[in-house]
Amino acid sequence: MHLSGSGILLYCIVGATVLIYLPFLVVGYSRFKLGYDQSAPRAMFDQLPPYAQRATWAHQNSFETFIIFSAAALMAYVTGQNSNLAIGCAIAFVIARVFYSVFYILDIPLGRSLMFAIGSLSSGTLFVMSLSSVSG
Repeated sequence: MHLSGSGILLYCIVGATVLIYLPFLVVGYSRFKLGYDQSAPRAMFDQLPPYAQRATWAHQNSFETFIIFSAAALMAYVTGQNSNLAIGCAIAFVIARVFYSVFYILDIPLGRSLMFAIGSLSSGTLFVMSLSSVSG
């Protein structure tokens, strides 16, 4: 199966969507071990072990970064950004987000920060490429 650049952009958006829930699997596991309280699921946060609290924060951050990336990737898709740089940025975002969650859960702040920077740079590059193609 050979995907076009446009197809890769769309698959990266889908991948980024799925990755939002990767850290939540860790949270769910921890909640299950504690005895899930359906009447107050958010109140359980203080009872979670530190790794699960970090997984919660990684999950929340995934929503925040997804909003930006999806807009950038859709702009690249609409403006026909099929260059190796655009595709590389989209793939780099997805890979960085996998490692971001892993580093966050394992409490490796430098790795987490580096992955956040790579993801942000990837989204920013897609924005700049898309805007530069329509201005001028």
